[in-house]
This record gives sequence, C-alpha cells and structure tokens, in this order.
Amino acid sequence: MAALRLTQATIGVLNELLDASQEEPTWGLKICVQADLGSSTVYPVLDRLSKLGWVISWSESTPHPGRPPRRFHALTADGRTQVRQLLEQRSARRRLSLRLPLWGQT
Repeated sequence: MAALRLTQATIGVLNELLDASQEEPTWGLKICVQADLGSSTVYPVLDRLSKLGWVISWSESTPHPGRPPRRFHALTADGRTQVRQLLEQRSARRRLSLRLPLWGQT
C-alpha cells in the first residue's frame, strides 16, 4: 500500500470521493464546497490520489452554456479498497489510543 498522509483535508476529500460513484461522480468545486476546503487544497490531494492510481478523472463531455466543462473524479476499484482500509486502520488506531492510559497514570 502506498503511503498517503491522512490530514484532515485529505480525509475530507476521501470522504467526498467515497460518497460519489462512477455513475454519479463528483467534481472539484463540489468537493471544495462539501468538504469546506479551498481549491488550492483539494486539487493537490486529487493529483496525489491520481498518481497513486486511486482516482480517475475526466472532463464533462456535453457543453454547458455559461461555464467551462466540469472535471469529474471517481475512485477506482483499487482506490476505493485502499481508501476504506486506510480509514479503517486510522479509526482503529484512534480507538486504541483513546483506551491507552496517559503517561504516568495507572
């Protein structure tokens, strides 16, 4: 599994991608709005995920008057599996750390 730093921003983007599907993909601005993140945060995360092979992207094929074509993003099958595993491992580590006593306490 490739290393991916799970910052809050990355987790926000991943959750938006998990909520989307190949049939109903999401797009950059929608991710920005839903995850409450700026484009200068979202697009680098999408780029890293794409380089890992976890996200595929494509441009809207039908023209829409008044705006440029949207760029859609969706998790690949492997990406969806990897993301779920990463988030579950993170959740398990967080649950474990909440049960450990603080240093010096018994």
